[in-house]
Amino acid sequence: MSFLPFFSLETWILLITSICLFAVYGNWTYGIFEKMGIPGPKPVMYFGTLGRHNKVYYVADSECAQKYGKLWGMYEFRRPMLAVMDPDLLKGILVKECFTYFTNRRNFLLNGDLYDSISIAEDDQWRRIRHILSPCFTSGRIKEMFNIMKHHSSKLITHLQPKAQNGDVITMKGFFGPYSMDVIAGCMFSVEMDSSALISHASKLFKFPIALFMFQAFFPALNPLLKFLGFSFFPKKSTNFFKAIVEKMRAERNGRSGQNGQLGHKSDDILQTIVSQVTLFAFGGYETSATTLVFLAYHLARNPEVMKCLQEEIDSTFPDKGPVTYEALMEMEYLDSVVSECMRIHCPVGRLERVAKETVKINGITIPKNMLVMIPIYALHRDPEFWPDPEEFKPDRFSKQNKQRINPYTYLPFGIGPRNCIGMRFALVIVKLALVEVLQNYSLSVCKETEFPLTMHLSSLVEPLNPIKLKLATR
Repeated sequence: MSFLPFFSLETWILLITSICLFAVYGNWTYGIFEKMGIPGPKPVMYFGTLGRHNKVYYVADSECAQKYGKLWGMYEFRRPMLAVMDPDLLKGILVKECFTYFTNRRNFLLNGDLYDSISIAEDDQWRRIRHILSPCFTSGRIKEMFNIMKHHSSKLITHLQPKAQNGDVITMKGFFGPYSMDVIAGCMFSVEMDSSALISHASKLFKFPIALFMFQAFFPALNPLLKFLGFSFFPKKSTNFFKAIVEKMRAERNGRSGQNGQLGHKSDDILQTIVSQVTLFAFGGYETSATTLVFLAYHLARNPEVMKCLQEEIDSTFPDKGPVTYEALMEMEYLDSVVSECMRIHCPVGRLERVAKETVKINGITIPKNMLVMIPIYALHRDPEFWPDPEEFKPDRFSKQNKQRINPYTYLPFGIGPRNCIGMRFALVIVKLALVEVLQNYSLSVCKETEFPLTMHLSSLVEPLNPIKLKLATR
């Protein structure tokens, strides 16, 4: 025993006790799903079930669904998470019991200046903000913004022209990204802005600091202290960037209207709320719409027969490359089928989350208070029970005849119920307009730089690890 360090008895007792407490704390939250009779992967101390099936979380969800069925338990570090894919349960969670038990999403507390954004706000605060913002996303309001969108879609076509003429290999997000941000900024501020700075800051807001994320997950009781000390997942520099834009716009408009804008604390509160929503729409809308357009281009390039059918619909709707109108765009059935099928296979958001405010029993399943309920959209959209040949790109699944047979709780690219995505109509118009104008003028094709199958990224969104590269040919 001489090789052991020489410590006093008290030191040995303290050391052994500390190790035991460390082990007990690291496993304390595990076992809840065994008591509930719900299957799932076995957790590892502190790290839970992360990486047990696949490092890409949404691919892991799909693998778990194949192994455990439509209901399983998992652990994100130490936090229990109930995964639900059963349509009847989803109806209860997302719609029937939304206002009573499942109003709120997960709140990390470390939200910085975005604490009152519509995606994070809770209960009455969320209802108030949703009520204020809803009129901004009606069909009538979007129709008013359509000319702004068309201005930027025309710029997109112009920027693609030399690439198509030269036969260059194109990194698709390098074009769809600026288009998406230009449209969002133009519709929010009604002015031309440099999209490069906006994209730079918006991209940073999706990249959580890994060390901070792990620390708060290991020791959630310290989150209020971390919040008090000013820690946040969202970089202060980026949120301040958007705040400066809003303040500048307000000052200019107050100057034109002859107001000085000095309304005290109430004005500051209103400004803070506006900044939060602007920041959220900028980084959320940019990433999701740009990623959807990239995946659309990828699927059409790999399925030229689908692209040809879509181009035929475009040509018949807008003969001789005529100007795209809002009403005709919204009535294009095959276009809607193509976009819907793309968002089934590659929905930008891999999961939805809700937190149970109280213990509730739904369809025989008891969900404890504070349980994090996770809806694995990526896995749900690939369930062969609901979607035969789920990996195949088949827009006819969403044809007028077939669409009526789809269970609405098996297709959730924008969520469903009272807390669905408020910008759904806006995002679809952005995507459909760009796709129609691109295919009016060009045809897409794969090249040797096009990756297949795609390697998926570990990030919070569903996106490829490597940029998708394609070629364009002028029509």
